[in-house]
Amino acid sequence: MSVEPLLSLTLRDEQAVFVLRQRGREVAAALGMEHQDQVRVATALSEIGRQVPGATVTFSTTDTPRPQLMIVVSEVGWGSGTPDGVAAAARLMDEVRVEDERITLTRRLPGRNTPEQLAAARQELAASAPTTALDELSVQNQQLVAALEDVQAHRDELLQLNAELEETNKGVMALYGQLSEELEQTNQGVVALYAELDERSAQLREANEAKSRFLANVSHELRAPVTAIIGLTRLLLDPRSDPLTGEQNHQLQLVRSSAADLLDRVNDLLDLAKAESNRIEVNWERADLAAVFGQLRGTLRPLAKPGVELVVEEPPAAGLVTDELLLTQILRNLLTNALKFTGRGTVTMGGWVAGDRLNIAVADTGIGIPAAEQPRVFEEFHQVRGAHQTGGTGLGLPYARRLAGLLGGVLTMVSEPGEGSTFTLSLPLRPPPPDEADLPRVGRALLVDDDPAARRLLRQALTGMADEVAEAADVRSALAIAARERPDVVFLDLRMPGGDGTGFLAATAGDPDLSAVPVVVVTAADPADFTGLDRAAAVLAKEQLSRRAVAEVLTRIVR
Repeated sequence: MSVEPLLSLTLRDEQAVFVLRQRGREVAAALGMEHQDQVRVATALSEIGRQVPGATVTFSTTDTPRPQLMIVVSEVGWGSGTPDGVAAAARLMDEVRVEDERITLTRRLPGRNTPEQLAAARQELAASAPTTALDELSVQNQQLVAALEDVQAHRDELLQLNAELEETNKGVMALYGQLSEELEQTNQGVVALYAELDERSAQLREANEAKSRFLANVSHELRAPVTAIIGLTRLLLDPRSDPLTGEQNHQLQLVRSSAADLLDRVNDLLDLAKAESNRIEVNWERADLAAVFGQLRGTLRPLAKPGVELVVEEPPAAGLVTDELLLTQILRNLLTNALKFTGRGTVTMGGWVAGDRLNIAVADTGIGIPAAEQPRVFEEFHQVRGAHQTGGTGLGLPYARRLAGLLGGVLTMVSEPGEGSTFTLSLPLRPPPPDEADLPRVGRALLVDDDPAARRLLRQALTGMADEVAEAADVRSALAIAARERPDVVFLDLRMPGGDGTGFLAATAGDPDLSAVPVVVVTAADPADFTGLDRAAAVLAKEQLSRRAVAEVLTRIVR
């Protein structure tokens, strides 16, 4: 704050109020404030000065917290309450503070004034003579006229802007209408495109199913004559048959070899058709890895070319639950491929456990796969091009990857041309949980069993598959619930005290409303004993009862 005030005056009479207004405007101008800010300061002082006769008004500046004009009105001497002029001044100044008999008004300055500038302002104000009330009133009127002209100019500008805005809105609405129409036409086109895509998708599915049926039928039809050819050539080549000339023997050897190759290709096609039509059922059981590795070591070692060593390492001690037959097919396929494309060096198979997964790698020192061909090695009917290209259908690796997926695993490859390839099969140690999105759904399920623990197990297994589950401990209660609630599926224990489950089957078979309801027999006996049971849509063994088993049964019987 400046030590020496810029100006100080006392409001001795009404004439002093006009002088205060003039001095306020002059101080604001001397400090570089804009014209409008000068009018605000003058008007605020006029509003307060009219209500505080005898008060002293002091003008000064301060640099904290920012450069600003500070006006102190002291010795105001009013009675109780705050004058109305304070509220009006507060709307014009940055801050108006009332403390006892003192009013402080502040207004921000456009910049900091140097001591020299303040001294010059002080001299300018001291040299300025007060004007008369009429002169100040004239100045005030001029300011009012100028303000009115500004207001009128702003009003005219606002009207012009409103007119332009209205024209713009009309254009926007027209553009919106045009865009809406175009969007509607686009949406219609998209809907038509989706309909066409759905139709094409259905056609592709039908074509794919037809292809799978064709492959399966042709494969079945070809296997019989090819097998017959192999059998006949074996008979002709048997030493106990009539002797053959050397040329005949050679030609029959070629026939048998060609027929064997043809049978391998037919089997590849049949396997692929089964995989594509989801007709391969996974038999989950604890696998004997030592037996699998030993069998592959013994059967495939003769396929190794001279200079190639087949190394099958000891398997890890892993409690693997999978389909042993499908696992063997995958590994045989990988080893056969590796031996086929390895002319010198080694083909090695080994496994290790990582967390809850078993990894089995088949590595070779063969020709490797070119980088451009690697993305397509798992495509059906694709064979790697090059000087080392061999015969085959190109179905082995795609089929192996499909089988890996059925077992909940993945098959990956790393290869370097000229250095060899490594195929890694990664399997879960336990069967993967069923995909909840693919689970079958039923509305109501009825569980009929006198054993509460068995009913509880079934209820838990049906979680996410049945919207409602009802329970009955005997045949009489089961029939009453079935007649009342009309279930979509019934899980029935046959051997219960107080009534045999076959009575439930007979009673529902004669009821037109219940005869179409599928019944799944759940028994502790051998399921094979009930395969011919009338009205039984499926049979589940209690010892193998699981969520997966229930899901597979519902998938087959529920429409």
